[in-house]
Amino acid sequence: MKISFNNDYSEGAHPSILKKIVEKNLESNIGYSNDDYCKQASKLILDEIDCPTSKVHFFVGGTQTNFTFIASVLRPHQAVICCESGHINVHETGSVEATGHKVISTPAFLGKVSIEEIDKCVKHHQDEHMVMPKMVYISNSTEIGTIYTKKELIDLYNYCKENNLYLFVDGARLGSAITAKNNDTTLKDFAKYCDAFYIGGTKHGLLFGEALVINNIKLEEDFRFIMKQKGALLAKGFLLGIQFKELFSNKLFYNIGKHENEMAEKIQDAFVKKGIELYINSQTNQIFPVFNEKQYKKLEKKYLFSVWEKIDSKRIITRFVTSWATKQEDVDNLINDINDL
Repeated sequence: MKISFNNDYSEGAHPSILKKIVEKNLESNIGYSNDDYCKQASKLILDEIDCPTSKVHFFVGGTQTNFTFIASVLRPHQAVICCESGHINVHETGSVEATGHKVISTPAFLGKVSIEEIDKCVKHHQDEHMVMPKMVYISNSTEIGTIYTKKELIDLYNYCKENNLYLFVDGARLGSAITAKNNDTTLKDFAKYCDAFYIGGTKHGLLFGEALVINNIKLEEDFRFIMKQKGALLAKGFLLGIQFKELFSNKLFYNIGKHENEMAEKIQDAFVKKGIELYINSQTNQIFPVFNEKQYKKLEKKYLFSVWEKIDSKRIITRFVTSWATKQEDVDNLINDINDL
């Protein structure tokens, strides 16, 4: 069997998460996230972000979280702005558009949106013959492993407020982002400087689950009705509560992020030392080495990883991803094979 560096959700769940589910398996709980575990998990999250007025809602997956929240906020004629590499623009099968809302893409800079490009978009959409931009969507970390600085987040939020836009942060890999070495944001910052964000669990050690945090209380009205209509209220919602309660106990959320990043840093350093080009210098748990065909075929025999993009007939951008389950011995084996390329 090949050693997997293909993504951060191929394994089941962190042992402590799975242990808690097994412990509570025979309990009978109230459904649809009205149970005590969801209430306790919500409190832990609100305490961590230091914002008791925010509201927490639990979802099964990221795509479901994105299109449900975006569609709940936008009126029929309104649209969401994101960079061209944004997850809602590329990897969610048009789920936002399927709700009747256009995704307006702008050029990406290191995987991120820029205020300049957002402003161009806003100024271009000026009358009733075009959709009205009403929300800006970003992800942290981005699709290429980069992160937003605190200043970038604050500047984006201030621009959005000044221009009557909402700011929404996709945090599918937020745990990796805020534990990156050069990161200067905390969960508290995301409570202050966006209208809503979510904390990813699917890609961070849970069997499944995302925790949406709504900071702008105006956007909370009737939200559970909308979740139900979109199929987003899990009958066994207590399974989400059990997992998130454990994730935010004993620093597990942060410990998983640190492990992912430490393993990724070792792999990225090995590529650099070998003189292999990087598509991007990632700070988080995604690494993007550029291989020639010979290098690709040699590593592909033993390891699972993704082809990100073929530059030409000779060069291939690949992606290696670390997770909570990445073993030091597997990283050591990969580094040895990198050195032999």
